[in-house]
Amino acid sequence: MKKMRFWFLVCCLSAWAGGMLAQNPLITDQFTADPTARVFGDRIYVYPSHDINCGTTWFCMKDYHVFSSENLTDWTDHGMIVTQEKVAWVDSTKNSMWAPDCYERNGKYYFYFPSIANAASGVRGMTVGVAVSDTPYGPFVPEQQPIKGVSGIDPNVFVDKDGQAYLYWAGMGALRGARLNENMLELDSEPQAIDSLPKGMKEGPFVFERKGIYYFTFPHVIEKTEALVYAMGDNPLGPFKYTGIIMDEDTLCWTNHHSILEFEGQWFLFYHYNDLSPRFDKNRSIRADSLFFNADGTIRKVTPTLRGVGLTQASGKIQIDRYSSICDTGASVAFMDTSDTFAGWKTILSVKEAWIKYNGVDFGERKMKTLIVRALSETGGTLEIHIGKPGAFISAKVKIPASGNWQEVKAKVKKIPQGIQDVGLILRDSGPVEIDWIRFE
Repeated sequence: MKKMRFWFLVCCLSAWAGGMLAQNPLITDQFTADPTARVFGDRIYVYPSHDINCGTTWFCMKDYHVFSSENLTDWTDHGMIVTQEKVAWVDSTKNSMWAPDCYERNGKYYFYFPSIANAASGVRGMTVGVAVSDTPYGPFVPEQQPIKGVSGIDPNVFVDKDGQAYLYWAGMGALRGARLNENMLELDSEPQAIDSLPKGMKEGPFVFERKGIYYFTFPHVIEKTEALVYAMGDNPLGPFKYTGIIMDEDTLCWTNHHSILEFEGQWFLFYHYNDLSPRFDKNRSIRADSLFFNADGTIRKVTPTLRGVGLTQASGKIQIDRYSSICDTGASVAFMDTSDTFAGWKTILSVKEAWIKYNGVDFGERKMKTLIVRALSETGGTLEIHIGKPGAFISAKVKIPASGNWQEVKAKVKKIPQGIQDVGLILRDSGPVEIDWIRFE
């Protein structure tokens, strides 16, 4: 039943793309970027970098957290797993713990991370180290020295079907790769440049294999900001043929950085955007959207969404501002508190007939009787709730009393179809009405 509901949602999200919860961004209580997502056991673990504010106009990253989920909906923060203060070879004054990766082998978890080395390490500049753990969430114990022969950032690990491991990284204007020793701590070949890629800024390599095709994916500045692009080949170290764009550039966030994985039969793209910091794109937040392939193995371009992936329980708070679709006029989304973006967003319906829609709500087999809306309207207004296919159901009308304060308004609901449904809100009078969340009891 779980897998059937999952596949139903995948189809819904695919249709809308053509048109802490599993919404974008995935993490809303701190800044996160550069997500590497891995499946360990029956859970997805995401290893991002951790942006913080430290009084500069550049990236500031001092440590790493790891997050996990079994359903792409409920995310657990397992806390800090590595900090610059406790890595012997790292210069802890540089705040340069950039994009990481993690891989499991022989029951051990190897966490790869870049930073600037201190003088005592005998290594100069940006390099890559490893921390090892018995579990995917730590505690991780850093090696005393970085990996010899690696000069650069954004490590990525790939293990081929024959068991050979590879390490990839970016540095000095190029993307490089090498075989890894079976101990996962040392190179087993000389680094080689990944050639035949477009000119220009490139970083953040991520390699995966599907149906015998090796995909070499990376952020690339085509015009002014980073797009996510890819090349295809028949060998983990190439040669690769540049193929196309996975996700277009966005002018509001200079960087993008990603990973791609398969989970329960569906492929996903994890990436980042500056949702929680629209005026400073060095504070970013991780996202996820579904990814699809064409019959010839090429990747269909991914359109970013606010809705993201996963199911939302009807009995939980449904943040409709992470919508799947919205009308062109009279509906908008804004921060609840511009001085505290971690407080999230609200939906504003400002004209009659303005609407917003949220898909993938799981009503299960329970009979819901009450709708609760957290709303604010100084003029008062009437919301109509639609559940199911467009126009098929009108479940409730909620009169929001005039007030300058947020209030939770309850209304009885008519018969609601069970299972996974779409939920829509329509303003039936002049408003405006602001909505924080809705939920069902």
